[in-house]
Amino acid sequence: MKIDGKHYRSLWWSESAGVLEIIDQRWLPHELRVQRVERMQDFADAIQEMRVRGAPLIGATAAYGMALAMADDPSDGNLDAAWTLLERTRPTAVNLRWALDRCRAALRPLPEAGRAAAALALAHEIADEDVEINRRIGENGLALIREIAAGKPVGEPVRLLTHCNAGWIATVDWGTATSPMYQAHDAGIPIHVWVDETRPRNQGALTSWELGGHGIPHTYITDNAGGHLMQRGQVDMLITGTDRTTRRGDVCNKIGTYLKALAARDNGVPFYVALPSPTIDWTVDDGIAEIPIEERDARETTHVNGRADDGEIAAVQVSPDGTPGGNPAFDVTPGRLVTGLITERGICPATPEGLASLFPEMSPSAE
Repeated sequence: MKIDGKHYRSLWWSESAGVLEIIDQRWLPHELRVQRVERMQDFADAIQEMRVRGAPLIGATAAYGMALAMADDPSDGNLDAAWTLLERTRPTAVNLRWALDRCRAALRPLPEAGRAAAALALAHEIADEDVEINRRIGENGLALIREIAAGKPVGEPVRLLTHCNAGWIATVDWGTATSPMYQAHDAGIPIHVWVDETRPRNQGALTSWELGGHGIPHTYITDNAGGHLMQRGQVDMLITGTDRTTRRGDVCNKIGTYLKALAARDNGVPFYVALPSPTIDWTVDDGIAEIPIEERDARETTHVNGRADDGEIAAVQVSPDGTPGGNPAFDVTPGRLVTGLITERGICPATPEGLASLFPEMSPSAE
């Protein structure tokens, strides 16, 4: 997608410098900063500190981390050490382990002399695959938006609501939940997007920054406004992303998603989840019981980052002194509350049968 008319990915390989470059998302939407990731600890810090964030982007970043590790030392010991260092950074998003496992499985059989080049080629492949997956998710989601638009008076927008940021900045390009929005807008279908602020990290600001850069009408709202808008008939469809989805269709996403799904069910509003296949965890059945929920630093809830009137980007405390903060980063929405999963292969019910119908070779029943 574009920033000020120039195409960017969320990360890219600098051939001249021989390093990965990322958009440091801690400073968005107020300032665009690009960082070079040059050491293994830099990769771990970039993921842990949410300089890069979003399940697909975390996976791609980890793949480039494995490439750097093999360039430094292609031994089996370093391959395992890099896997361990990166795997510990964030526990919930399954794309991280998916990318690390894929890299280790591909590199282990190779002679050490060939591992560095193969690892870098694989990282490029994983990044390019993500772009294509998200483009196809957008095509499939576009069909849903077209259907809603066909039932509206000419010129009246399809009103979408999204939570967190599942946009291009959370992936390598296009985004998951936003890809149908971009494609609908580009196809001339009028849309309006309600963007949840998504406390405590306020990732909705990233979505607003993205949508504004693409010229898509949107409104930034508090997390608690969504149910009210649904009651008033001002939401036609919800689309969110996911960090891990179980084989039976339970969806783990940014904290607050479950509440949106409950409100959608109560008001008869369809709730869809944009689901790239690497985000399916076929080893997990019950998302509530089995998915580890990351507990992040309480400071993220007691302080808020923003830009002051003088232009300085700073953190301000919003809680009383001494008040402890709790910060579960994700929640799980049971598949029964999900209208459908929008994947790169089509749309399916959030059920074991639905997922197996689109990904039969991945389903446990294929074993």
